[in-house]
Amino acid sequence: MGSKIQAGPMRVLVTGGSGLVGKSIEHVVQQEGGKLEGEEWIFLSSKDADLVDVGQTRAVFEKYRPTHVIHLAAKVGGLYLHMKQNLHFLRDNIKINDNVLQTAHEMGVTKVVSCLSSCIFPDKTTYPIDETMIHNGPPHDSNFGYSYAKRMIDVQNRAYCQQYGHCYTAVIPTNVVGPNDNFSIENGHVLSALINKTRKAKKEGTPLTVCGSGAPRRQFIYSLDLGRLIVWVLREYKEIEPIILSVGEEEEISIKDAVDIIVEALDFKGIIHFDTTMSDGQIRKPASIAKLRRYLPDFSFTPAKEAIRMTCSWFESNYDIARL
Repeated sequence: MGSKIQAGPMRVLVTGGSGLVGKSIEHVVQQEGGKLEGEEWIFLSSKDADLVDVGQTRAVFEKYRPTHVIHLAAKVGGLYLHMKQNLHFLRDNIKINDNVLQTAHEMGVTKVVSCLSSCIFPDKTTYPIDETMIHNGPPHDSNFGYSYAKRMIDVQNRAYCQQYGHCYTAVIPTNVVGPNDNFSIENGHVLSALINKTRKAKKEGTPLTVCGSGAPRRQFIYSLDLGRLIVWVLREYKEIEPIILSVGEEEEISIKDAVDIIVEALDFKGIIHFDTTMSDGQIRKPASIAKLRRYLPDFSFTPAKEAIRMTCSWFESNYDIARL
């Protein structure tokens, strides 16, 4: 079911192309031979268009006339920003996603691959979570606005397929770590914020304070591995139902383990304090990659320790241009 892939070279529009995952896809396409002869890949940033605005969304689609879209753009933040602004994240992300998918439909785009998040899964559930469980209960209260907006992409994909036969699908990464992330201490993802915070504590000679107990466990996928897998999904994955892209659940590590890796990589010798007055969020949410392994049984993932070390190294070398 779904549209047939157009003959001839693809013209791929990547929304959110300047972020963590977009930069990884760009690296795969430009540096690892992921781009096939005749193809055109356009990586958009928020400077090119505000996708909350339908007029700007349509204008950028008319400018580039893509045959395929990888939709990564979203309004995102760290745990504590989401807790404070659930309505903001709900409304802006619903607008962005509807504008991108409807404009893709109106302009005859062959395939759209959107990026969801593991936070969309129910808070109260059995583990490991898999692709069939997305709508089985409410998401965690901490970021329910963002989570429900992301869930709606799956609903929209099924509706576009049912009504128009379109091949619109989605990927669900677990926690992503890698170069070109937002390393803001206040609003960055957990490891990127910790990397910046550790560098700052080392430079200032102050203790490193980690929000929460360090007990939560997560599956961390290296951004370049994710980039390679998303390009594969665009070319080969034919299902409308989403697919989890992650290291296996046996590779899950605790935040405390991740802190130890960061501290070692950045050579931090000071005191580490876990502030247990701060929320941990979900303690664990292991995800099954059985579906991915059926398709790609031999895909080799970068180990979490190596991924975190390489991210620390990139951050130190690129501090002056990193998003802070």
